[in-house]
Formats: sequence, C-alpha cells, structure tokens
Amino acid sequence: MNAPSSSLKRTIFTVEQYYPLVSLFPIIKMSTARIAETNQQFPTHAFSQNPFKTRDHVVNACASLLDPLESGFSPECALVRVGGTGTRFDETAAQIEGFARPLWGLAALLAGGNQYKNTHLFVKGLASGTNPSSPEFWGNMEDLDQRMVESCPIGFTLAVAGKDFWDPLSEQEKKNVAAWIGSMNDKEMPNTNWLWFRVFANLGLKANGAPYSHQRIEADMDHLDTFHRGGGWSNDGPEGYTQMDYYSGSFAIQYLQLLYSKLAQDFDPERAEEYRRRAKTFALDFIHYQDPDGHSIPFGRSLTYRFATIAFWSAFAFADVEPPAPLNWGIMKGLLLRNLRWWSKHPHIFQPNGMLNIGYTYPNYYLAENYNSPGSPYWCMLAFAALAQPATHPFWSSAEEPHPFTQTPNPLPEVKALKYPLHIMVHKGGHTFLLSSGQKCHYPLKATQAKYGHFAYSAAFGYSVPTGGYTLEQFVPESALALSDDGGEIWKMRREVEDAEILEREGGPVLYSRMRPWGDVEVKTWLVPPGDGAENWHLRVHRVETGRELQSAEGGFAIAGTRERDGRVLNSLSNESPNEGTLASGLEGLVVSKAGASGIVELLQITRTGGICNVDANSNLIEPRTLLPTLYGDLATGSTTWFVSAVFAMPASVDGWQGKWKAQWEARPRIPQWVLDLTSE
Repeated sequence: MNAPSSSLKRTIFTVEQYYPLVSLFPIIKMSTARIAETNQQFPTHAFSQNPFKTRDHVVNACASLLDPLESGFSPECALVRVGGTGTRFDETAAQIEGFARPLWGLAALLAGGNQYKNTHLFVKGLASGTNPSSPEFWGNMEDLDQRMVESCPIGFTLAVAGKDFWDPLSEQEKKNVAAWIGSMNDKEMPNTNWLWFRVFANLGLKANGAPYSHQRIEADMDHLDTFHRGGGWSNDGPEGYTQMDYYSGSFAIQYLQLLYSKLAQDFDPERAEEYRRRAKTFALDFIHYQDPDGHSIPFGRSLTYRFATIAFWSAFAFADVEPPAPLNWGIMKGLLLRNLRWWSKHPHIFQPNGMLNIGYTYPNYYLAENYNSPGSPYWCMLAFAALAQPATHPFWSSAEEPHPFTQTPNPLPEVKALKYPLHIMVHKGGHTFLLSSGQKCHYPLKATQAKYGHFAYSAAFGYSVPTGGYTLEQFVPESALALSDDGGEIWKMRREVEDAEILEREGGPVLYSRMRPWGDVEVKTWLVPPGDGAENWHLRVHRVETGRELQSAEGGFAIAGTRERDGRVLNSLSNESPNEGTLASGLEGLVVSKAGASGIVELLQITRTGGICNVDANSNLIEPRTLLPTLYGDLATGSTTWFVSAVFAMPASVDGWQGKWKAQWEARPRIPQWVLDLTSE
C-alpha cells in the first residue's frame, strides 16, 4: 500500500478527532467516498450517538434537541430563532414556532417526573410573549393566524406540566396567558386539523382553573368528529377530497384524539372512549406504514417533521390505551425506538449549531412547504409523548420486540388494502411500500403530484420531488407516468384523479384510478401488488387515450446513484462490478447500488425503451444523488395505447441482497389474465 499523501493524513486526523473510537488502520483503508462521507464540519450531535434502548436514552435525546435552542432565545425569551429563511407568515410567528414546538417534548418530559435545566427560559418566554406591554409580545391572534397552531403545544404544556409553567406565573401573568389564548376563540380557522389546536389551547386553561371557552371546545369537537370516515381514519378536512396522510395519524388528528382521551376522560368520558376505540382500530392499519428497520414510509406533506411520523405510538402510551392484538407494548416500544435509531444514523438533519434544519435526511428546501419556517421541524417533538409515563409503565418496562413482519409466523397480512386512504400496503421481498390512488391536498400545495400522486411510496427509497419546471430531469418522474406535449420541456404527472377505487382481481386487491392531464387526454391506471413467485415486483397497467402527440416517461423507484468505492456516478454493470452499476437496454432499465436494486420493465408494449434518467440532485428525500430507471415512449395523436410496467425493487436491508437480486430480477412477473383481457378489448 502506498503511503498516504499529506492531505490524506490531514483528513485522517480530522476523522480521528470526531470519531475517536475508530482506529487509524481502518481509516487508512477507507475509500475516499467514505472519508468524504464521514468528514463533518462539526462534532457529532448527541442525538446521533444515542443508542435508544431505554426510557433514559429517550429522555436524553429529548434534552439533546432542546439544548441547542438556548443560543436562539431572544432577550425576553419569547422568541427562538432557529434559522434565517422565510415562510408565508410573519417572522414573529416563525420564531414563536421555535419557542412553542419544542414544548411537545419538554412538557412530556416534565410530566413524567424529569427535570430540564432550561425550563425557566420557556416559562419566562411564555410570560413575556403574552404580555401586551412587553417588547416581545406575540400579538393577539387574527383570522387564520399561525399563532393558533403554536397555541396547541402551549395548551398541552399547561395541561400536563402546569406545576412548572402555570404555577410560577404571577396573577397578572396568568391573566395575560388566558387573554392571549382566548383571543383565538372568535376567530376564523381553516376547516382542517387546525381546529384541534384551539381545543388544546382551551384545555390548557381549563386544567389550571383559568377562564376558557367550553362552548368553543364543544363546537370544535363536534365538527372535528365529522371528519371521521370509518375504521379509525379521519380525513384532514370535510368531504369533497381525500387527504389521509400522517396528519390523520401521528401529526395531528389521531395523536390529539389520544391525548384528549386522557385529558378529558373525567368531563367527556363517552368521547374519550370512542377515541380509544378508534385508535385501536387505526393501529392495525397504521403499523403497515412502518418498516421493520424503523423507518416510516414517506408519504404526503410536512415530512420535515421527521420522527413525528412515529408519534402515534408514543401517544398510545401517553393515553394508556391497551394495545389491540396482535400488538403489545413491547412491539409499540420497538416501533418508537427503532424509528429514533433510524434517524440517529442521519447526522445531516442538524445544523452546525445543533438545531434541526429544514429537510429530511439532509437539508432540502425542495421538499419544504410554504409554511415551513426554520422552527417548523420541531413538530418532531410529538414523538416524546410517552415520556409522560414513568419507567414502570408497561410501554417502558416491557422488552423491546421486533416488528411483526419479522416474526414467525407473521401475524399481519403482507398485503393489505386500506379502504379509506385508498392505499394498498405491501411488505414483500423485504420491501415495505404502499400503492396509492386518489389522494390530493385541498389547496395548491408545492409538489403535490409528488407527495400524493405517485403510484408507489417506499420506506427504503423515499420519494422524489421536482427541483424546477424545465426538462424531465427536473420534474423527476419517480414512481410516476409523466407526459409532455411540447417536446419534453414541460411534463405533467398524476395530480388529480377521478373514480379512484379498490377492486378485487384474482383474489387480491387492485387500485384503479383515472386522470385527465389535458381535456383530450385520458389515462386509466391499475396498480397491482406483488404476487407469488415475483415478490420484488409490482405491476402498473395504463391505458392512454390521447388527442394530441405526447412523449411519455415512467420511472421506477429513484435510488442512490453513486459508486461506493469513490462516490462517483455509477457505470454500466459489468463482470468486474456485478453488484454496482446500471443497465439500459431494450424494454428495461436497472440501477444497482449500495442502496439495493431498482428497475422497471415493459411487459407488453414493444415501442417503449428502457433507460436511466439522471435526475436532479437533491430531488430525493433520502439520497441527495439518485438515478432513476425509466421507460420512454411516444404516443401519436388519436391513439389508444396500453402499457404494462413491471417495477422491481430490492432494498439493501434484505439479508444477502447482493446474492439474490439478479435471480429475482430475472424472474419476471406474469401479466394477469384479467389484464390481458382488458388490453384485448
């Protein structure tokens, strides 16, 4: 081995400084890609070093997220500055987010009997922020005000940690807090999960004997109950559209129903019991969104909230609801801990100052919503609700158990159709993903076609969002059929659908939907989960009828697209590199990398060609550099064309995947007879 250069020696020194437990010899043997990957501009965050095995570990994690905020407090502590980017609401509201959202974790920590060194800063901030005479007064609420959202964690904190936040206030300060919260009771709110925030703001006052509006609570609760669709599922809003993402579960509705069931059991026992019943039913669906490795399938908006996706299970413990069979406390504990461990492996979720950034596994503004301020990611603190329970609670005292998918026999179905969110949940061939039809946000959300309109969403590969509005590489047709009528400059993908429904074909579920990207173009789609003998494949069947000339491109799952040895873009697969590279020939496209294998094949239409789309960097939530196996085809004016796409995926989390992927890739799925019957009509 040649002696390292002086620059490499300096790199080794830097790595040793931040990774003192790694010996010099293994570092010298590292690839340059690995050295570049581990070379950090700041020491490893305490959260990223947490083993997440016990309640004490979770307490420490909560504190490690709170600690860096100390440097962001304003002089009177009413505001916390997390970053410098803007949002659709005012800067004061953005910094109220930085103050209020961490309270989800701090309040639970205090309610569970723990202490935190900087609690006094938050108490001081509450007093000054609600004081009309203070230079840091938050301002009374107006219609549709972001301050309404942040009043929710404040209300929760007053309800469960009043001894730490209410009792220390003077009588005048208590009146100020009540007046500030009360200023929302006659204001207009969005007809969505926001109504829960006003409920909890009032609950905080009620818990401390302060003036509050019981009438407002009752009216909001009655209306929120109209969002329930069945099976424990609630829509994020009224009828007319379907939006059942993590807001229906962990971010807001189910989560707050569970908290309410605990806080309101004395004065609203009937509703509290109904919410516990819904949670048990919902749990048997929601567990399908969690991968055995801990990650939740990314789907929908606001994913910069990161581990808030797992908060439902933490709220289950907070509310002390008995788990429904086959689930138990050990399984639920494992769901939370494994998710936190998964996130601990992604150090780039933090800024150099230790505060969270906007993004997913790395800083990324392409995925952000227009309401994501620098303080927004701290909605992730919802995940710590279980800390309100002592170490003796069975959630904490039970031994951690693996996901049921890994148990023998598996007590859960590997394919499950969910009627209300219009999802088919799949765990086959070591891959946890969902097939989706019919959802959309009720307002013009950024990248809504990517967050709700894709055909499939994967726990292993995440999803990809557009980075611009010009060329296919910017639109990123990941798990989508993209169409262009202008020579490839602008592309349309599924955003609004018609007639979405779950069908049964050959004894299994199939998702059907129809879309009209233009008035003279109709696309009908059938999504078919993996079948026996082809567990790493799912099918997409499309009927495209067009009154104009179109180009089409359909992508599989976007996957890490760089070589492990040096970090450069993948070359073609070869005998020298059989488990790392790309293949584009005939009717197929394939990418094999450190993340596993992802491919797509056309089974019916010989006019399509396979290729690899070099999509824009930072388009994918999980991997900043990805490649996309893609099928391309042209459609003539007045034509009707059938496509049958077989989509292949084997994550690197599958044991021995490098020795398995090729045989599975070559075991192509059959075209079902019912599909052949359709295409022959």
